[in-house]
Amino acid sequence: MTLTPDTPTLSPMIAGYWRLQQWDFSTEQLLSFIEQHIALGISTVDHAWVYQSEAIFGRALKQAPELRRQLQIISKCGIKPPGNSRLHARNTAHYDSRGSTIIESCEQSLRDLHTDHLDVLLLHRPDYLMPVDEVASAFNRLKEAGKVKHFGVSNFSVAQFELLQAAVDVPLVTNQIEFSPYQLSALESGVFEQSQIQQFSVMAWSCLGGGDLLKGQTQRSQRLLLALTDVMNAVGADSIDQVVYAWVLAHPATILPLLGSSNIERYRSAIKALHITIEHEQWYSIWQAAVGHSVA
Repeated sequence: MTLTPDTPTLSPMIAGYWRLQQWDFSTEQLLSFIEQHIALGISTVDHAWVYQSEAIFGRALKQAPELRRQLQIISKCGIKPPGNSRLHARNTAHYDSRGSTIIESCEQSLRDLHTDHLDVLLLHRPDYLMPVDEVASAFNRLKEAGKVKHFGVSNFSVAQFELLQAAVDVPLVTNQIEFSPYQLSALESGVFEQSQIQQFSVMAWSCLGGGDLLKGQTQRSQRLLLALTDVMNAVGADSIDQVVYAWVLAHPATILPLLGSSNIERYRSAIKALHITIEHEQWYSIWQAAVGHSVA
């Protein structure tokens, strides 16, 4: 999928690798998993330096470097976990979007991933101390060196996005945000409207609400499960997951859902949502179950 000549071509769903450390895959198992989701048409992968997933993924790419040509790699920077610091006795985790940090993080990601470029680099979280001129300079240096093709942000508000876009020379191509029937704040934040006006895609993480959506452990999730089940039966979907992804995709903004499973069958199921149509009334029945009241 691509919106304009200035935006990258990405797959309509994205393989999220933030839990890769927990999957306990051998390199051979990981290679098989990568090959299988590429074959399904999911060729875009999402990483971040702070996930500690890149070195594991990179070992697989080193063993099969031909796969790199079939992948679009996203990474994120700007979160620093507690470490050995002489600035504070308790070593505080913090956001850091200074130019030197962006470049250092990108260089480390390239080394870990055994690649010479990232397709998209995102600032992982808004840094309240963000020096926009330093960010712009770092983006320009990485772009000119061919180390990053495109840039974007993650979890930014509309105002934070606008501030950074005003400072940088390159177009920001995405804002990666949380969105699901369980987390509706994006419907009111203006992010989706901004993305349509400026013609950039939105990546949606935790579409299944971190699994809470499917557990039915609260009154809200129970209401949602009933509504999702009704729609599932009406549209002939195979699973609740498919209905959730179809609900996300029904929004007129261009939304690319992230999938976080290590089970390739969950991928096979999820991509069927691309061919499921959710009608207006069905969409709002799910929204109503989420908010607990009707539009009236």
